[in-house]
Amino acid sequence: MAKVAFIFPGQGAQAVGMGKAVFERFEEARAVFDAADKALQQPLSKLCFEGPEEELKLTANTQPALLATSIALLRALGESCDIAAGHSLGEYSAHVAAGTLAFEQAVQLVQKRGRFMQEAVPVGKGAMAAILGGHREAIERACEETEGVVQPVNYNCPGQIVIAGESDAVERAKARISALGTKIRSLQVSAPFHCELMKPAEDRLRPYLEKAFFSDPRIPVVVNTDAEPVHTKERARDALIRQVSSPVLWQQSVEKMLKEGVKLFVEIGPGGVLSGMIARIDKQVERVRVESPDDFGPAREAILRARSE
Repeated sequence: MAKVAFIFPGQGAQAVGMGKAVFERFEEARAVFDAADKALQQPLSKLCFEGPEEELKLTANTQPALLATSIALLRALGESCDIAAGHSLGEYSAHVAAGTLAFEQAVQLVQKRGRFMQEAVPVGKGAMAAILGGHREAIERACEETEGVVQPVNYNCPGQIVIAGESDAVERAKARISALGTKIRSLQVSAPFHCELMKPAEDRLRPYLEKAFFSDPRIPVVVNTDAEPVHTKERARDALIRQVSSPVLWQQSVEKMLKEGVKLFVEIGPGGVLSGMIARIDKQVERVRVESPDDFGPAREAILRARSE
């Protein structure tokens, strides 16, 4: 039987209005947003549905908002998968889907995660840039040879690696990489995520993750830091701790799931960014997006087809 993977987006996928349609039509989704509002003691659902956008874009709000939207869609969809993964923040959604973490606990953890990541580096002192094209080894070498803190932090798909670090170091690395004839796009972000400058955030989040209640995942979760599936609560916890200041190995994670026999990727959450990346990794594999209740029918049909193979 072909395997079905559920994948969950990370920061950058947010948009005002996300989750509203599923909230209005499904009791399961309303229960998720109500639980988030209660756990955080703030109207997160209102922020998702109505904005304002500037407030939704604050990292401490974006992360729980995306988690709540993805899990609301997941529970309203009512389908199961064989393996799960998420991009950065999305790894928490994957663990909720796998039963590793209770949703209420996860939403509190990611609010702290977002706040700690934002506070780790003063605004303007860090930067990120997407390298479009170019060879991985050349990009890594350019970062290594650049003075200051700058490193690859997202290995997204062929032809897309994101670098992050100190603003000046990122600019120097961009100049080196640009000289190779590679296109570069600066990213409008509030902090240099997943680089070593996030170590203070990792250290602040660690005690909360160590105290949190974890269960062994019911299904394997392929984690960002190692691009390998975890099967135990100890490994799941450790990976989430290390993830804060470690690169996101997304391309390698998808390739691992393909080797594990995945024939269908179901992206659950706003944006559709991960489906685009997967198309760059493997043009043949089937993928569907679930962003609203209108997507439930096609997703269920694709899951049924994959199960029957």
